[in-house]
Amino acid sequence: MTDVYFIRHAQSDRTFHGEAERPLTKDGFSDSEKVSEALKDKGISRIISSPYTRAFQTVEPLAKKLALPIEIDGGLRERGAGKWHGDRFFDFVQKQWEDFDYRIEGGESLRQVQDRNIEALNRLLCKYEGETLALATHGTALSTVINYFFPKYGYDDFLKIADLMPLIVKMTLDWDKNVSGNENGIICTDIKEIFSVKKAYK
Repeated sequence: MTDVYFIRHAQSDRTFHGEAERPLTKDGFSDSEKVSEALKDKGISRIISSPYTRAFQTVEPLAKKLALPIEIDGGLRERGAGKWHGDRFFDFVQKQWEDFDYRIEGGESLRQVQDRNIEALNRLLCKYEGETLALATHGTALSTVINYFFPKYGYDDFLKIADLMPLIVKMTLDWDKNVSGNENGIICTDIKEIFSVKKAYK
């Protein structure tokens, strides 16, 4: 079994329009220190982050406290939104949750995001089996991972975490021995929220 702490990034500066480069706000940097405090004694041996700046910055204090490097995994990045430019965000999100294959030109469907994130998780669990991992991720990406293990998780559940930045969810993961080759044969034996800060999504 492997314990994985999924860390949804702290509040980011949405006035900055570069999706991959968007940094944390002043409050976000302060809250990233709280993430470090919440996880400092959990026995974490690996820190892996989405390549997006806001995710990386959220776990920098933890990495410094534990004297661990931050590994980058592109599979953990957030959903590609394509030509969507920020208007009527929750209408767009609801359409995606109602139809897992719905996407805007140049963007990703939730099914594509889920497949990419589960592939990355499968790979990391094979590489670091039995270790305790911290994965710096994003709200939509994390939600699709939860949905993979618990298919009833949907739009209304996503709304409940929309204002939680940062959010830490611990999952205990194992292999389903009935799936040959362990290809996407991960099962979740326990899930719990261990820390969050409420920040209005803007």
